[in-house]
Amino acid sequence: MAPLNRGRYKGEAASQQRQIGPQSATSSDEEMLNGLVREHGRAVMTAALRSTGDLHAAEDVVQETFVRAWRHPQAFTLPDSRPRAWLLTVARRLIADQWRSQARRRQAEAAASSDQPGRDLFDAALKLAVVEQAVGRLSSEHREVLIQCIWLDRSVAETAVALGIPPGTVKSRTFYALRSLRLILEEMGYVP
Repeated sequence: MAPLNRGRYKGEAASQQRQIGPQSATSSDEEMLNGLVREHGRAVMTAALRSTGDLHAAEDVVQETFVRAWRHPQAFTLPDSRPRAWLLTVARRLIADQWRSQARRRQAEAAASSDQPGRDLFDAALKLAVVEQAVGRLSSEHREVLIQCIWLDRSVAETAVALGIPPGTVKSRTFYALRSLRLILEEMGYVP
């Protein structure tokens, strides 16, 4: 690999030349990584914990985020680089990858265990009946918005035109309708 002038980072001399990559780790790599962890570690951990809801999963995301930062030091040497934004973007993408992986795993497990297809149809019908009953308990305004947005799969603009209300009202009614629906379902003893 050709040497690269990394510029300044936490007091590094602008003229310092060295190889980049895990195989050529130097003390300045460690200093750079330690500086990133000190400055942005808490923000990355907070974002990961909020997104995953699990301390161990969040720690894994943070660790992998900083491993990638170590592997790509050039992302922090550009004059307009924003290390926190880069780190949070990497963490967000790692979390999304985990969610997709878990969803595929659950789908595969469900497909493997669905040796009773009639049971699945019964469960789906039962869930639909419970949700329909809960939707029936909503106010007419909330029910209309949910029917338009969710069941008819209309956009906010289309729903606004159909109901004759502003798009902002559609958004707020949808928010409050879903919140009310969740509370009603919990009152009914149904936890999705």
